Amino acid sequence: MRNSTRSEVDPFIVMDVMEAARRAEAQGRHIIHMEVGQPGTPAPEGARDALSEALGKDAMGYTVALGLPALREAISAHYKRRYSLDISPDRIVVTSGSSAGFILAFTALFDAGERVALGAPGYPSYRQILRALDLEPVEIATTAENRLQPVPADLEGVAFEGMLVASPANPSGTMLGREEMGALIDAVQRRGAAFISDEIYHGIEYDKKAVSALELSDDVYLINSFSKYFSMTGWRVGWMVVPEDHVRRIERLAQNLFICPPHASQIAALAAMGCDAELQANLEVYKANRALMLEGLPKAGFDRIAPPDGAFYVYADVSDLTDDSRGFADEILREAGVAVTPGLDFDPERGHGTIRFSYARSTEDIREGLRRLEAFMAARKG
Repeated sequence: MRNSTRSEVDPFIVMDVMEAARRAEAQGRHIIHMEVGQPGTPAPEGARDALSEALGKDAMGYTVALGLPALREAISAHYKRRYSLDISPDRIVVTSGSSAGFILAFTALFDAGERVALGAPGYPSYRQILRALDLEPVEIATTAENRLQPVPADLEGVAFEGMLVASPANPSGTMLGREEMGALIDAVQRRGAAFISDEIYHGIEYDKKAVSALELSDDVYLINSFSKYFSMTGWRVGWMVVPEDHVRRIERLAQNLFICPPHASQIAALAAMGCDAELQANLEVYKANRALMLEGLPKAGFDRIAPPDGAFYVYADVSDLTDDSRGFADEILREAGVAVTPGLDFDPERGHGTIRFSYARSTEDIREGLRRLEAFMAARKG
């Protein structure tokens, strides 16, 4: 059977790590999961209860392509409450997770062969989705001095038709401040290029609140999801906010590509937006885990890290320990029983010398993982 060149995307390495960890567990080993970027908690109880009740009353057929009107209104109210922004529900598009949001955004904004700038390190599926759509990812090497976030100076001499940024970012957890975000938006828009803001980790912040691109411009695409803060990864429901004159364009694409987001997940998502107490309790766990990681990783020997402002990751420079992060991650899994993600997933050029640690699991797991890492590193030195 023939193949398309669009299908020749790289694997998502963290999924391979998850499979290796699953095989180890099937052999009876106890693995501490620091590889996967998903909460260890289920969807909020109120969300599960709302869906259970609805299943007895509703056939769960198609919804309109843009999503349940009540959910779009609730997301609009969320922007008023959290950011003091008046975002019309008409500009909000419910999607099948943030992944569908990226597909819709890239398809609506760019023609085949056009170039989209991305900060590196960054979420690997950005570049793979772009390639699958015959678009060209242009990876911008960020620096430790700028806390692994792009700045306007990085864009000088680079040709592109759009730029995507994430704040808080995966894998670093670092954020753009208001001034930094505004400078990037200005630099991109002065070129006539499109600006896309991935805000999937908003709500998971520690010392300060993340800035939304919508606070600085209406002429942007924003993508978010119920996966992270709302603890609903497998439910596959997210949302976009787009300029008013792009809504019908997105609607036509969504009708044809996805028909609609999962009805059941939308009902659960609507209820999840009223579960603040449970969600804030999850955040307190992440805060405790972050403190443990920032103390425990350097003690174990991973001391070249960018302290995360948000999300639930620590990105570590391990180039003093290895030039093969994938082999190093395999060794950590095999010898310590801790699954971590090699940096090659996030930065193909420099990721051979980096590792991402996730602290989204229980605090007990994080303590045990750090204990194992410290013992592993001591044995390795010794």
